[in-house]
Amino acid sequence: QVQLVESGGGLVQAGGSLRLSCAASGRTFSNYAMGWFRQAPGKERELVAAISGSGGSTSLADSVKGRFTISRDIAKNTVYLRMNSLKPEDTAVYYCAAGRVNPGWRLITTLNEYDYWGQGTQVTVSS
Repeated sequence: QVQLVESGGGLVQAGGSLRLSCAASGRTFSNYAMGWFRQAPGKERELVAAISGSGGSTSLADSVKGRFTISRDIAKNTVYLRMNSLKPEDTAVYYCAAGRVNPGWRLITTLNEYDYWGQGTQVTVSS
Protein backbone atom coordinates (compact mmCIF):
# COMPACT_ATOMS: atom_id res chain seq x y z
CA GLN A 1 0.00 0.00 0.00
CA VAL A 2 1.21 3.51 -0.84
CA GLN A 3 -0.18 6.63 0.78
CA LEU A 4 0.08 9.93 -1.08
CA VAL A 5 -0.49 13.36 0.40
CA GLU A 6 -0.47 16.46 -1.79
CA SER A 7 0.15 20.01 -0.63
CA GLY A 8 0.97 23.40 -2.06
CA GLY A 9 -2.21 24.30 -3.90
CA GLY A 10 -3.91 27.64 -3.55
CA LEU A 11 -5.08 30.81 -5.24
CA VAL A 12 -2.66 32.66 -7.48
CA GLN A 13 -2.90 35.38 -10.09
CA ALA A 14 -2.25 34.67 -13.74
CA GLY A 15 1.46 34.69 -14.43
CA GLY A 16 2.27 33.51 -10.93
CA SER A 17 3.89 30.33 -9.68
CA LEU A 18 3.15 27.46 -7.33
CA ARG A 19 4.99 24.35 -6.30
CA LEU A 20 2.96 21.26 -5.49
CA SER A 21 4.42 18.52 -3.33
CA CYS A 22 3.37 14.91 -2.97
CA ALA A 23 4.73 12.96 -0.03
CA ALA A 24 4.66 9.19 -0.40
CA SER A 25 4.85 6.52 2.26
CA GLY A 26 4.46 2.80 2.54
CA ARG A 27 6.72 1.25 -0.09
CA THR A 28 10.08 1.68 -1.79
CA PHE A 29 9.59 5.00 -3.52
CA SER A 30 11.93 4.34 -6.43
CA ASN A 31 9.85 1.30 -7.46
CA TYR A 32 7.01 3.64 -8.41
CA ALA A 33 6.60 5.94 -11.34
CA MET A 34 4.77 9.10 -10.33
CA GLY A 35 2.37 11.36 -12.11
CA TRP A 36 0.48 14.60 -11.65
CA PHE A 37 -3.03 14.76 -13.04
CA ARG A 38 -5.60 17.51 -12.98
CA GLN A 39 -9.35 17.65 -13.28
CA ALA A 40 -11.35 20.78 -13.94
CA PRO A 41 -15.12 20.92 -13.34
CA GLY A 42 -16.98 19.07 -16.08
CA LYS A 43 -13.80 17.75 -17.65
CA GLU A 44 -11.99 14.43 -17.61
CA ARG A 45 -8.92 13.88 -15.50
CA GLU A 46 -5.84 14.51 -17.59
CA LEU A 47 -2.15 13.78 -17.21
CA VAL A 48 -0.06 16.88 -16.63
CA ALA A 49 3.36 15.38 -15.94
CA ALA A 50 4.97 12.02 -15.31
CA ILE A 51 8.33 10.90 -13.98
CA SER A 52 9.98 7.50 -13.95
CA GLY A 53 10.77 5.49 -10.84
CA SER A 54 14.42 6.45 -11.03
CA GLY A 55 13.64 10.07 -11.88
CA GLY A 56 15.67 9.94 -15.07
CA SER A 57 12.77 10.30 -17.49
CA THR A 58 9.95 12.82 -17.54
CA SER A 59 6.97 13.61 -19.72
CA LEU A 60 4.87 16.77 -19.86
CA ALA A 61 1.54 17.50 -21.49
CA ASP A 62 1.85 19.86 -24.45
CA SER A 63 -0.30 22.44 -22.65
CA VAL A 64 2.25 22.84 -19.86
CA LYS A 65 5.57 22.36 -21.65
CA GLY A 66 7.92 25.22 -20.95
CA ARG A 67 5.93 26.24 -17.85
CA PHE A 68 5.76 23.17 -15.57
CA THR A 69 8.52 20.93 -14.28
CA ILE A 70 8.20 17.58 -12.51
CA SER A 71 10.93 16.29 -10.23
CA ARG A 72 11.36 13.82 -7.40
CA ASP A 73 13.53 13.53 -4.33
CA ILE A 74 13.90 9.83 -3.65
CA ALA A 75 15.56 10.42 -0.27
CA LYS A 76 12.53 12.46 0.84
CA ASN A 77 9.94 10.21 -0.85
CA THR A 78 8.51 13.31 -2.46
CA VAL A 79 7.57 14.35 -5.98
CA TYR A 80 7.15 17.97 -6.98
CA LEU A 81 5.33 19.90 -9.67
CA ARG A 82 6.73 23.34 -10.23
CA MET A 83 4.21 25.50 -12.08
CA ASN A 84 5.28 28.82 -13.60
CA SER A 85 3.46 31.32 -15.79
CA LEU A 86 0.14 30.00 -14.57
CA LYS A 87 -2.97 30.64 -16.66
CA PRO A 88 -6.66 30.62 -15.69
CA GLU A 89 -7.08 27.43 -17.72
CA ASP A 90 -4.69 25.69 -15.30
CA THR A 91 -7.39 25.95 -12.64
CA ALA A 92 -8.25 22.43 -11.46
CA VAL A 93 -7.87 19.92 -8.68
CA TYR A 94 -4.40 18.43 -9.00
CA TYR A 95 -3.83 14.80 -8.06
CA CYS A 96 -0.66 12.89 -7.41
CA ALA A 97 -0.54 9.23 -8.47
CA ALA A 98 1.85 6.30 -8.13
CA GLY A 99 2.23 3.20 -10.28
CA ARG A 100 4.50 0.22 -9.73
CA VAL A 101 7.16 -0.08 -12.45
CA ASN A 102 9.78 -2.63 -13.29
CA PRO A 103 12.36 -1.65 -14.43
CA GLY A 104 12.63 1.62 -12.59
CA TRP A 105 13.46 3.69 -15.65
CA ARG A 106 9.89 3.37 -16.93
CA LEU A 107 7.35 6.13 -16.64
CA ILE A 108 3.58 5.80 -16.96
CA THR A 109 1.43 8.03 -19.14
CA THR A 110 -1.93 6.27 -18.97
CA LEU A 111 -4.33 6.90 -16.12
CA ASN A 112 -5.40 3.30 -15.57
CA GLU A 113 -1.84 2.12 -14.96
CA TYR A 114 -1.61 4.16 -11.78
CA ASP A 115 -2.42 2.19 -8.65
CA TYR A 116 -2.55 4.81 -5.91
CA TRP A 117 -3.95 8.32 -5.74
CA GLY A 118 -3.78 11.25 -3.40
CA GLN A 119 -6.78 13.23 -2.23
CA GLY A 120 -6.08 16.18 -4.52
CA THR A 121 -5.21 19.82 -4.00
CA GLN A 122 -7.05 22.77 -5.51
CA VAL A 123 -5.21 25.20 -7.76
CA THR A 124 -7.09 28.34 -8.76
CA VAL A 125 -5.60 30.88 -11.14
CA SER A 126 -7.36 34.22 -11.32
CA SER A 127 -7.23 36.43 -14.40
